Parts: sequence; structure tokens; C-alpha cells
Amino acid sequence: MSVLIRPARVTEAEILSDLALRSKAHWGYDAEFLEACRDELTVDANEVARRRATVADKDGHILGFTTLEEEPPTGVLGMMFVEPRAIGQGIGRLLFEHTLAAARELGFAQFTIDADPNAEPFYRAMGAVRVGNVPSGSITGRVLPQMAVTIQR
Repeated sequence: MSVLIRPARVTEAEILSDLALRSKAHWGYDAEFLEACRDELTVDANEVARRRATVADKDGHILGFTTLEEEPPTGVLGMMFVEPRAIGQGIGRLLFEHTLAAARELGFAQFTIDADPNAEPFYRAMGAVRVGNVPSGSITGRVLPQMAVTIQR
């Protein structure tokens, strides 16, 4: 599969927001839960560059994206979502490895991930370790695993 990892375009913000909701829904969350997450999963056009949004593009179709936020030495993998029909095809691994390389180039020593509990096994497989818990930004009382990745120089 030939997948291009490239910077997201400002004009793709709505596509990314829709993809994030579809990807979150993959885990079986109900409509009320997803609606509560909508604001947190929305990518505004004026934030695409600042959040360093990166997409996996196959033949003009976006199959996933990440955001690498904050400034060195410690960053945040703010969003990472894969199109549900592409889950299990290595898109997440490609995006994660690209984000890790970009973080290294930018001088980050570490980045954290406030992970969906269903995604924790993926992040562990990518080398992240659980460092604690954080409250959900969308659902009162919900706690998320916080993961961290140390970037080797």
C-alpha cells in the first residue's frame, strides 16, 4: 500500500473532524457520548498548522491523522485517528512513527498522549508507557490513561 504522510491542509479541517468522530465511534460509543466529544474532536482550520496536523493520504483519500502539539522539550500527541475501514492496515503505525520522527527533528525529548482506553494497547505496542490518569476533556467523571513516549536521540 502506497501511503503518503504529509502535512494536513487548512481546507481539510472538516474532513479531519469528521474522521475523528468516525474513528471514535469505531469503539462502540453511543451517539450521546460522541456528541459530548464533538468539540474536543473538532479540528479548526486556523489550528491545522499550529497543531502540526499530519495526514496519511492514499490516492487522495485521508486514512488517518495526528497532531503534535506544544513546544520542545515536552509535546503532546493531541489527536491520532484512523479511518475505521483502515484500522489494522498499518496506518496508525505509519502515522505514529512519522510523528515520533518529526518530534525528534523538532527537538522534543518526550510527548504525552491522553489516550482513549481502547487505544492504550496500540500505544504500548508503539513503546509508550502509562504514566498516570487524566480527566476526560469531554465526559465529566471519565478518566483516561496518560501515556508517555521518550524520544531517543
